[in-house]
Amino acid sequence: MPDTEDAMRFLPLPSAPLHILLALGEGERHGYAVMRDVERLSDGAVRMGPGTLYGAIKRLLADGLIEESAERPDPELDDQRRRYYRLTGLGERVCSTEIERLSKLVQRAGGGAWKPGRTRPGEA
Repeated sequence: MPDTEDAMRFLPLPSAPLHILLALGEGERHGYAVMRDVERLSDGAVRMGPGTLYGAIKRLLADGLIEESAERPDPELDDQRRRYYRLTGLGERVCSTEIERLSKLVQRAGGGAWKPGRTRPGEA
């Protein structure tokens, strides 16, 4: 329970951090690869620019949800200026807890909790 409570303090996650955590859930990535994966995972619905990406990465690093990796691929195949990021244990728990929260919300909405076109009292 303490792990879930620790993760809960970050919820609800804003869109950019959630998409970054989801992309990093597939493995270690450098910034540009994260941007491409966010677009791929969202079927093109989300396109993250560098300002949004690196601002969110800075917050995720400060919150301890991701960390910069010291491991690097073969230097002949990579640009040494790239920084690689990966999820921390806390980042995995936060992402899992947020996915669970959103899944429950979607289930409730699909189960009739949300009815489009319904007006509130006093609205016409």
